[in-house]
Formats: sequence, C-alpha cells, structure tokens
Amino acid sequence: MHDPKMQHMSALKRIIRYIHDTIDFGLHLYPSSVIKLVSYTDADWAGSPDTRQSTYGYCVYLCDNLFSWSAKRQHTLSRSSAEAEYRGVANVVAESCWIRNLLLELHCLVITTTLVYCDNVSVVYLSGNPVQHQRTKHIEIDIHFVREKVAHGQVRVLHVPSRYQITDIFTKGLPLQLFTKGLPLQLFTKGLS
Repeated sequence: MHDPKMQHMSALKRIIRYIHDTIDFGLHLYPSSVIKLVSYTDADWAGSPDTRQSTYGYCVYLCDNLFSWSAKRQHTLSRSSAEAEYRGVANVVAESCWIRNLLLELHCLVITTTLVYCDNVSVVYLSGNPVQHQRTKHIEIDIHFVREKVAHGQVRVLHVPSRYQITDIFTKGLPLQLFTKGLPLQLFTKGLS
C-alpha cells in the first residue's frame, strides 16, 4: 500500500491474531455411505464502499466434508439485496451442477436433490415461483437457470436463519462474540448436519 493508515495496521493485527488463534485448525474429512450435496450461500448488498458492488460467498459440502468454497465480488451492481443474493444462489447452483457432473464422470451418482441454503426469504420464493415479475427482468437469466434446476429436481433452495448462515464468514466481519465462541468455524468445518 502506498499510504498505510492506522486502520490498515489494526486490520493486519486482527488477521495475525486470527491466524495465531486458529493455527491448529484444519479441514477434517469424514467417511459417509450416502452421497449428498449441501450448499450455503450469502451476499452482502452493495458492501464495497467505493464501487457499491456486492460480494457473494458460498460453500459446498459433499456428505459432511467441505468440498468447494468461494468468495468473489459480483461484476455488476445489484439494485436490491434479493438480487445480490439471487446472483449468489445462481453461482452456487452452477458450482453444484458442475460437482454433480464431475461425480457422475467418476461413477458416483448423486441421486438426492442438492440443498441450497440462503438467508433471504425473497430468493427462496423466487426460485420456486414460475411467475415472472416485472421487478426481476434484469436478472432473468439467473432466475431461469435456477428455476430449471429446481423444476428438474436437481436443486432445492431453502431458507436458513441468519444465525446459522455459515457463509457470513465470506461476506462480513465476524462479531467478537461469535469469533470467541467459535460457532461459525464449528459450523463451517462440520456443516449443520
């Protein structure tokens, strides 16, 4: 950085404290007899103070094992929180479909529906409602993509309360209480099941 400030030093110290306190943590892999995919996604609406772009994050579990995760800034501006969340859902559905196809090529058929958890109720309703609304025309491709996967029974979008939304760690800073309790990290490494 060309002009570091005290807030940058404070953020750096916070990161170093986090690494120091979690140095013994890791990803654990557990055997399972049932092959299932469960995904979580979240987005912050207009979270970037400079560009007002939203950031989305997701994680995909294969059985009880964290298999894939990502956090990225969305390329286009979202006009509502539901739009930002729906774009995040469309991205995790695309990732889940890719994983299903990969497992199919490896002769591991996923016969159960992929569950996608989102903390936005509007997104859950939009994913299953076949009626096109005037307010959703600008995200029409994402809506049709997700609805097609829902209609074919490959995906089911469900609501998860915000306190159990484990992908908040990708889009927001953790409150001190949750960090010291370790709740998001426990959920992140073990899922909700």
